[in-house]
Amino acid sequence: MISRLDQKTTNTLYSHFARELASAGFSGDIELGYADRTVLATDNSIYQVLPEGVLYPRSTADISRILTLANKPAFHQIVVSPRGGGTGTNGQSLTSGFMVDTSRYMHQVLEINTRERWARVQSGVVKDYLNELAAKEGLFFAPELSTSNRATVGGMVNTDASGQGSVVYGKTRHHVLELTSVLADGTVWNSSPVDNDQLEQLCQRQDRIGEIYNTLKKTHREHQQQVSDVFPHLNRNLTGYDLANIVNKDNQHDLNAILCGSEGTLAIISEIKVNLLPIPKHSALVLVFYKSFQDSLQDAQTLMSAVPDSIETIDSRVLGLAKADSVWENVKDFFPGQSDDIDGINFVEFTGDNETEIQQGIDRLTAVLEEPVSIWRAGHSVVKGTGNVKKIWNMRKQAVGLLGNMKGDARPIPFVEDVAVPPENLADFIQAFRALLDSHHLSYGMFGHVDAGVLHVRPAIDMKDPEQEKLVRLISDDVAALARSYGGVLWGEHGKGIRSEYAPDFFAELYPVLQEIKGVFDPYNQLNPGKIATPATEPVQLLKIDEVPTRGQQDREIERNAFAAFTSSLYCNGNGACFNYNPNSAMCPTWKATYDRTQSPKGRSGLVREWLRLQTAAGADIAGESHKIRQAGPLYNGGQKLINLVNKWRGEEDFSHQVYGALDNCMSCKSCAGQCPIQVNVPDLRSRYFELYHGRYPRPVKHHVAGLLEPMLPVLARIKPAYNLVMGWSVANTLASKTIGLQDIPAITSSSPVNDCCRAGAAIANRTLLDAIPDSERDKTVIIIQDAFTSFFETPLLTDLVELLIRLGYRPLIAPYRPNGKVLHVYGFLGRFEKIARTNGEELKALADTGISLVGIDAAVTLTYRDEYREVMGDRSPEVLLLSEWFAKQSETIRQLQLNLASTALSNKSEDFVLLGHCTEISNVPAAPAQWQQLFSDLGLKLTYKATGCCGMAGIYGHETRNQETSRKLYDMSWKEVVQNPEHSGRLVATGYSCRSQVKRYGDGKIPHPVQALLQVMKQQAVN
Repeated sequence: MISRLDQKTTNTLYSHFARELASAGFSGDIELGYADRTVLATDNSIYQVLPEGVLYPRSTADISRILTLANKPAFHQIVVSPRGGGTGTNGQSLTSGFMVDTSRYMHQVLEINTRERWARVQSGVVKDYLNELAAKEGLFFAPELSTSNRATVGGMVNTDASGQGSVVYGKTRHHVLELTSVLADGTVWNSSPVDNDQLEQLCQRQDRIGEIYNTLKKTHREHQQQVSDVFPHLNRNLTGYDLANIVNKDNQHDLNAILCGSEGTLAIISEIKVNLLPIPKHSALVLVFYKSFQDSLQDAQTLMSAVPDSIETIDSRVLGLAKADSVWENVKDFFPGQSDDIDGINFVEFTGDNETEIQQGIDRLTAVLEEPVSIWRAGHSVVKGTGNVKKIWNMRKQAVGLLGNMKGDARPIPFVEDVAVPPENLADFIQAFRALLDSHHLSYGMFGHVDAGVLHVRPAIDMKDPEQEKLVRLISDDVAALARSYGGVLWGEHGKGIRSEYAPDFFAELYPVLQEIKGVFDPYNQLNPGKIATPATEPVQLLKIDEVPTRGQQDREIERNAFAAFTSSLYCNGNGACFNYNPNSAMCPTWKATYDRTQSPKGRSGLVREWLRLQTAAGADIAGESHKIRQAGPLYNGGQKLINLVNKWRGEEDFSHQVYGALDNCMSCKSCAGQCPIQVNVPDLRSRYFELYHGRYPRPVKHHVAGLLEPMLPVLARIKPAYNLVMGWSVANTLASKTIGLQDIPAITSSSPVNDCCRAGAAIANRTLLDAIPDSERDKTVIIIQDAFTSFFETPLLTDLVELLIRLGYRPLIAPYRPNGKVLHVYGFLGRFEKIARTNGEELKALADTGISLVGIDAAVTLTYRDEYREVMGDRSPEVLLLSEWFAKQSETIRQLQLNLASTALSNKSEDFVLLGHCTEISNVPAAPAQWQQLFSDLGLKLTYKATGCCGMAGIYGHETRNQETSRKLYDMSWKEVVQNPEHSGRLVATGYSCRSQVKRYGDGKIPHPVQALLQVMKQQAVN
């Protein structure tokens, strides 16, 4: 039995502060729970630092309340650190004090001024969300970064972020017009560039503001020449305390030059006014291929002579990982069919307001490419159209996460990844950098901004190995020195964070100036201490890269077999792709609905990692316990479970409850498994955890009821009238909701789905029949694998598929109904699931071995055969195709039928059908929409794919009573507008049973499956 786990409670001083803060009128959330703190202990760096608590302010006034209270002498030991999207690669926001997270509530775009081209936003607003709204006015916020769909504008300001296109558009500070900041004493200050008269007035003030501006004025006057000598003249200049730009080109003193990139060490940013630029109307990319990555670097300066907007690069390792990811489906046509020998690619972008400008840029580059050079280019391709260009850039953005998906314990990690050197020195610098890594026998991946002289290099290190961990220090020291020798800096893009220890050496005589600035802003060293600079008046040092706790140190405490049992979900590197703000993205629904980071793949993975560590420390044998549970069955530890349940009711604490709470709300949609670059599989994590948790605590009734559903449906179907009468009775629905925790159970649609299929023209698949089918007819025969949802709750779809196949000239066979076991896996009945998977899998494998294709209708169930069944059966698992996959293989045959259905398709011939995909299907088989479109095209019809997020049903999830609010919220967030759009009336089709059920429940109507829409058109044509 797993152990009961005590929790680390918040420090007494911090608990007292939290109570005082609540009494002071703080209107946000104060979270001191161990789970809430654990999920924010990591970012995208190698470090793990447990905060004492997390504060979620709702306004600037709330932030002021925090810092005003912290400024009282009794609380001078309290430290705070701001946090936005949590995507930093150097521990910038990590703290052992209070974390101030503005992303939960302070995420509003307050104003967009189209005429003057600026926007005012709260610091927690996501960059892509701002651009989504600005795009409606033809404008955009220019600084680009790979994490733009979850990174906040406040975080961008704190790190002075930049990325692709910085040669043209610069860094974040170049676009900041005004900042609203809260200083360490609680003062709220709105800063913008000031002229000399305004500066003198500010310097006369007898408060913190006066001190700051006097220091600003003094710093520029006394150290201007030193700054010019020390600060490198690079596109990616130093981030943080930008002394070189205290006075701007208009001869104004700009406090924001100091605040941008200060990483929350000087103030907490609450609002930002940024300038917006017109969106280029056209864009194109030229992909230049190389057999040697070094050649791609050396060629960059030559390509720059064509004056492109940007040049990005990736190496063969990133390319190979992209090919194995779902992102490849959208971009594969732009790359050579045989690209295995490609070692480097340069992405050269041109933008403009008309196609002539774009073509002129391409022509300039083409002329450059035709000139003789000593390097070996392996060809190039041109990608035109803004939509296509976005697909390529999306793949490039995924590079950060993709590298984390390398196999094995050694994974590429960020700690020396953003060195900036003069672009003309980049190739030689990288050659020396690679030699350094090769000397340590390390593999690595590389990508980045060759036009700006920045290449992201991530060495693969197993941080669980103490000996390999030492390489972080050795390599960091060597790379810092190497960067200096090539005229560059160690921190060119991603901030200093915990790497600030190199600042005193780099700034030399200027470091005391940074200390003076820190001291005047934050005299008690309470704001994100240990980073960038420390006040000279405080006896504290900067953090050391090898003295801050790392995730690897935590992970090495997990027993090896326990780690292996949960390995599909423990390699999360914190890239935060699951925090995608976009409601029309499938990942992650519960995060989007709650803005609670415990309700995200990253949060859930982090909680289970910590739980496994604590269980190991308590002496639990995780792998052994799992084996015992599967062997013993439902009565395992029955008596002790009841005792534990009573203790739980009495308030006995157990960290396992908090972990369970985070996982219990997972929808098991598997969008994380498909869309996360690391392919963190939370549904698998959830199932394994549930199995162990319920080895100590009893299961709720709904688990047992749901687990019996599949095997009981054939029995219930025989009493269909009575079942439907009871289930349709509102009193029964209420009773089930109150007692079992399930509601809105669908009606059974057939007493015998197999008989209905036979009446529609199918035959029952058995070995005798299959053996009798001639080889010449096997390609025109298909076996339909039943699933519980379609067969018993939507039988007309099953019979419609049979009829459609017959009309297309195929011979449909129906496999006898067998439970698939998916619901058992969802709830962690893994022993029972294994038995069903082996039995059902062997039967299906026997059918598949006849050479006749097996197809499933519902994607969520069908994909179980290639994922969960494969884990049980290995290579013996049956191949069951999705309908879209099977139809794609039949494309040529169907096209030869020359069935032009367009003339009878819709009342308005100019319209087309609109496909709404199932999130599990779209995330894990990204080719599915294109496959459905191909089928419709083969039949003379047009199908448009409309991207949507989760509908909120997700199988059994939407029927659980406690999930109703979240289920409805998710439907309203993404599906409601699409379904209710009058232009979509009669045109929508949806592949997911859950999705169609949710529309029926909340949308006051029905949406057919694509198969049903096609059949209806064919029937209309036959009548006409």
